[in-house]
Amino acid sequence: MEEPEIDSATSGFASLGLIDELVKSLNELGYEEPTPIQSESIRHLLDGRDLLGQAATGTGKTAAFALPMLQRLATTSDGSDRVAPAGLILVPTRELAMQVSEAVHRYGRHLGTRVLPVFGGQPIARQLHALRRGVDVVVATPGRAIDHINRGTLVLDEITMVVLDEADEMFDMGFAEDIETILEGIPSTRQTVLFSATMPSRINGVARRHLDKPVKIEIERKTSDEAGAPLVQQRAYIVPRSHKPAALVRILDIESPAATLVFCRTRIEVDELTQTLNGRGYRAEALHGGMNQDQRDRVMGRLRNATAELLVATDVAARGLDVDQLTHVINYDVPSAPESYVHRIGRVGRAGREGVAITLAEPREHRMLKNIERLTKQRIAFEKVPTVADLRTMRMAMTQASLRETIVEGELDRFRAIVEALSDEFDVMEVALAAVKIAHESDGAEADQDDIPEFDPRDDRDRKSNNKSKSKSKSSSSDWRDNTSEAGTPRKARSSDKKPFSDRDDRNHRGSDRGDRGGNDRGSDRGDRGGNDRGRGNDRGDRGRDDRGGERRPRPSSEGMVRLFVGAGRLAGVRPKDLVGAIANESGLSGRDIGAIEIADRFSLVEIPEASANDVVAALKKTRIKGDRATVRLERDRT
Repeated sequence: MEEPEIDSATSGFASLGLIDELVKSLNELGYEEPTPIQSESIRHLLDGRDLLGQAATGTGKTAAFALPMLQRLATTSDGSDRVAPAGLILVPTRELAMQVSEAVHRYGRHLGTRVLPVFGGQPIARQLHALRRGVDVVVATPGRAIDHINRGTLVLDEITMVVLDEADEMFDMGFAEDIETILEGIPSTRQTVLFSATMPSRINGVARRHLDKPVKIEIERKTSDEAGAPLVQQRAYIVPRSHKPAALVRILDIESPAATLVFCRTRIEVDELTQTLNGRGYRAEALHGGMNQDQRDRVMGRLRNATAELLVATDVAARGLDVDQLTHVINYDVPSAPESYVHRIGRVGRAGREGVAITLAEPREHRMLKNIERLTKQRIAFEKVPTVADLRTMRMAMTQASLRETIVEGELDRFRAIVEALSDEFDVMEVALAAVKIAHESDGAEADQDDIPEFDPRDDRDRKSNNKSKSKSKSSSSDWRDNTSEAGTPRKARSSDKKPFSDRDDRNHRGSDRGDRGGNDRGSDRGDRGGNDRGRGNDRGDRGRDDRGGERRPRPSSEGMVRLFVGAGRLAGVRPKDLVGAIANESGLSGRDIGAIEIADRFSLVEIPEASANDVVAALKKTRIKGDRATVRLERDRT
């Protein structure tokens, strides 16, 4: 069958001056009309001009620079296979390197263009072999590009066009020196293209040094549809820190997203939140700089194949991700810089699709959201966390919808005998109500939950000048932190809970929450070595003694309770909510079933119901606490 001829007069891309081979590839890919960034950029790049473009992720800029690069290589080739590359594209992350490489390959399929992605976490021997055979375009992360340049395997002498994609991201990741080195090694006759979502002064500095009279293009992301409704709904919830896990779960229950990306600040927070979400029945995957490339590929595969619905990631690990089915982005913490917020929410609302961006802000952080509003010139709606009543209403509606769908589908005759048998003894309405109750409670819908404290940003204005209110807030904050249950909800006081912690333990734990914010997750392709190992105390020297070497006088367990020994304490960063969350997630207990908690330097003691003791011990032996496996046994076994 003959290929259909291309109508240059009607093809939007052909009207930009692209050659037939490229237009043919675009038609096969279903591209009909160029996006604004493509229309603005392609003509200038085909004319050989340098270009400085400001465009957010998802605006179509890959095609904007890839198509002119492919045409330039095709029209300047003498027909022989080159060895040294003529095109170089620098990107911040491995994932983006793979995505851009795949796109360039698809666009250049009818030109026979050879494209090679080059990044860390991949066997270098494979890259060396491909470079020796010869390639046309290299898509590289700066760190691995420098490695090949130093080895002499990436030759820059024949580069005629270089692209810096997401330049601000590369600078944020510490690649400024590498980029300068690479650009200085490329012939000055090259064409240079720089794209960045934001334009801080350092990006303008690079443009002044390395671009020759560039065309400047600024394309704002389309933020609303034709009717004026926002493509990305931005919402924020003010939530005390210890209630964030519970608030997140509650919001997810209400939203029911198809696929969600949850941003956290640190690797430790990513692992802890992923464990909590999986314990609540979600299919969550973690992604951070401490993972190798095979692990990252498996995680992304599960998300794209819909076998996972939640991706919990750090900023660095999530850079460059492009997941078509993503509907929600959730900032578990307020980004430290407004520019980071822009990049995060740029993962949804792409290519005209709608999306939702949600931020969980601590009371002291709501002013940071106002700064973000000023930068983005978009309103963030402050809303209240769904209440227990809201959840029950939503779940009732879901149960009703599920029953209606089952009735419409039919195929109910095989259950008729059960109903007829019961109708001889009970009213048919009672039988139906019992069936609805079973259906409604089958997913744990009636699990007991506490409401989350509300915070009105307007109440914060006079906080600094009102010492009494400040003191009260501090006391309340301590209560949230010290009396936590599964997913961070408050644990109601028990008669045996007169003093859950010693004075010394309580003082230490009120400050420990800040420790998990330490250390930027600045993994790059040059070395994702993971975080520092936190020393976990050995319990062998702690038998019968406290941390100061004296005899430990254990409090007697409450009636019907036994004390659980966990071989991890303050030195491992363990907090009360870590223990409560692990027990509640891995066993059938709720936060209210757990009694007093004592945390020493190298071990912890937790009161649990005696009837469930063996099940809890067995469950905890299969899980991790603060990322490590800890010794778990009943204290009565200690001799």
